[in-house]
Amino acid sequence: MNIIVAGAGAVGSHLAKMLSQENHDIVLLDPDENKLRQVGSNLDVMTRVGSATSISDLKDCGIKKADLFIAVARNEETNITASILSKRLGAKKTIARIDNQEYLYTKHREHFLDMGIDYMIYPEKIASREILGLLHQTGSSDMVDFSGGKMSLFVVRIDDDSKMNGRSLNNISTKQDTHEYRAVAVTRKGTTIIPDGSYVIEAGDYVYVIATQEGIDSLMSLTGKKKIEVRNIMILGGSHIGMLTAKELGTQHSIKLIEQNREKSYRLSNMLNNTLVINGDGRDVNLLIEEGLANMDAFIAVTGDSEINILSCMLARKLGVKKTICEVEIIDYIALAENMGIDTIINKKLITASRIFRFTSNETVSSVKCLTGTDAEVLEYDVQDKSKITQASLNQLNFPKDAIVGGVIRGDASFIANGYTLIKPGDKVVVFCLPTAMAKVNKMFSV
Repeated sequence: MNIIVAGAGAVGSHLAKMLSQENHDIVLLDPDENKLRQVGSNLDVMTRVGSATSISDLKDCGIKKADLFIAVARNEETNITASILSKRLGAKKTIARIDNQEYLYTKHREHFLDMGIDYMIYPEKIASREILGLLHQTGSSDMVDFSGGKMSLFVVRIDDDSKMNGRSLNNISTKQDTHEYRAVAVTRKGTTIIPDGSYVIEAGDYVYVIATQEGIDSLMSLTGKKKIEVRNIMILGGSHIGMLTAKELGTQHSIKLIEQNREKSYRLSNMLNNTLVINGDGRDVNLLIEEGLANMDAFIAVTGDSEINILSCMLARKLGVKKTICEVEIIDYIALAENMGIDTIINKKLITASRIFRFTSNETVSSVKCLTGTDAEVLEYDVQDKSKITQASLNQLNFPKDAIVGGVIRGDASFIANGYTLIKPGDKVVVFCLPTAMAKVNKMFSV
């Protein structure tokens, strides 16, 4: 595909990195020459200094032949204007990053489609939804549902008391019902691999497990995790993510939200009817303790400062809070935060990239999730008639070593895949994939 990415900030740069591994022709457009120089020195992408709202600059980027135009600059107005212009100038599909939830309402979507914006993405809203899902499934560090929850990917941190600690995958599978879940990958010290049966799990590992709906309870028992009933929640930071999360949770939970800015605190208190908003500094340990941090079931840190979020979550863990969720926007800090024992990391760059990446993938990909703390992705494919994946069982197909089929959804049923599984047209297949195998996996599912 010919893809133009407008905006070389954190989101645009990360997206360009992902897309450059997929053999797309990419142009990265930004007015800041220094940003472009930094990205261009590390990635195989073409960079252009210019404005996304300049017709001449868009033409110079080849907008007429663009299959996809992605506007992810910081300014919402720039993204909307650039997407409208790009569609009028010949781009086949346009995506704009926005900061206004109102634009996503069904009654307003048609206005933007008429203007030429095919899809709008609001990272803070997506992050809020992820937080809500993780609070309902408190035993995992990350979770992805497929086909309405018929199959899920769980990312589980192995603790010292876990039944998996010190055991090989073969040893685990001989004593457990492997028809309900399957370990597909492990991250250890920042490196993710797809292990064979002899691989021994250690405390501190992050294990990626595909599970059917029936296998969730037995999976949690095996990993030593317990489902926690979450009632009392403290949110640090009145950011868009904090506000949206509190708005969704407030009707059924007891919420305290701490915001440092006084004016924003007053605005939030008027907006959030079921949330106690406290004006205070999240760096003040005594304040957090006085407001009952130790009595909380969950602590969510979503200030604009990754360091404050990490340190406050560490304090919450020390005080016995069972579930901590931390927004970490500095990629280099993610592994550090995970090693400190924080349950879940939220990163808007990865969330945004996951949603946009779906538009650039094989047409048979129905969903894709970029996982925090690793370059790996988990994808759901819609299997087409005559695709290579249907021509033999998995152990006869020479499936890429850096990818693994975790499970299959066939109609209303779901099951864990093994070497003897024969994929059929119409199936939905969940695949865990490292970047080195993405192109080969796409060919397996192509017609």
